[in-house]
Amino acid sequence: MNNPEAVFTLLYVVLSFCFVFTPTEFRSAGLTVQDLLADQLGSEQLGFVHYHIRRTAATLVAHSLLPLGYYAGMCFASSDETNYFLVSWGWIIYLLVAVLTPAVVSLIVLYWSSKNWSNHPIARSLAYYALPQSSWRAVASSINIEFRRIDKFASGAPGARVIVTDTWVMKVTTYHVHVAQQQDIHLTLTESRQHELCPDLSTPVQFLTIQVGVINPRITPFDIRLNSTEYGELREKLHTTIRNAHNVVIHQSLSDMFLDTFKIQVELNQRYHLSGNQELESCIGCMQTAANIKLVKICMEPNDGECQQCYCRPMWCLTCMGKWFASRQDQQHPETWLSNRVPCPTCRSKFCILDISIVC
Repeated sequence: MNNPEAVFTLLYVVLSFCFVFTPTEFRSAGLTVQDLLADQLGSEQLGFVHYHIRRTAATLVAHSLLPLGYYAGMCFASSDETNYFLVSWGWIIYLLVAVLTPAVVSLIVLYWSSKNWSNHPIARSLAYYALPQSSWRAVASSINIEFRRIDKFASGAPGARVIVTDTWVMKVTTYHVHVAQQQDIHLTLTESRQHELCPDLSTPVQFLTIQVGVINPRITPFDIRLNSTEYGELREKLHTTIRNAHNVVIHQSLSDMFLDTFKIQVELNQRYHLSGNQELESCIGCMQTAANIKLVKICMEPNDGECQQCYCRPMWCLTCMGKWFASRQDQQHPETWLSNRVPCPTCRSKFCILDISIVC
């Protein structure tokens, strides 16, 4: 192309679009605000709320500088030697807007940062959950502690992450973090979209949209979007049910469908009765529910077949045992999963699905 202005404009628009919406390639190369300013923003893991307060402010300032960057680049890229960019009224107005935009944004961020960021929109939204004798910082401290736990639910791209802890439901966006307390919300499954092509998977992907309604009128409702294969994990972390008002058909993952069938089959098996002085401990897989599974060889006679007698005490719950059973299978041949044998996760004795007994 013989027009350098057109080439620069096209290149700048593409790069600006990628800088704002950050595709995977830009994130991998570290060309994001949070990567470029990592030292100034701090650690998300150690201080989730304060990290995102600084990140959203820095992102807003960085994005507001893009129009000014375009003007400066055009001054160098232009082949016009008559200083057209300095005398044209159109470009003078553009320059004025490009200068005023980051100036106004900087003043807004300066106001947010006053009183140790108490005026930031995130801080103001957290203040609605603070106790009368407390402040938003106490709420932020609670969120930071729960975010550091490994049992939280986290999903989505950096620009639209969904995070669910024991107490909070959060949606992280480019310029804001939506926060709602689990006890104050009602969830509604509103939409389902099927994507035939996904950059990360070779199979069609279903995305679900869930509306998070908040009882507190001062908190703005928001939507969260996630892959249907993560729907089951999300429900396990929530303390409330998700209302399916539009009868949306949810496509489960292969592992979820197997886990449902696995539970039904185990429910039909012979029960194992504990002795009177034996108490159930927590499942060592999830540490959340009681260990209610005992492996007892009942599929065949003790000395027949490949299955072996397991002498381990009950250490796993039904869900974790089902996940273990599925993880040891040939993922290319799901039709053989129920009939296969796997080793005990503790002692490695082989067992089949008929040898799994629920403790009663």
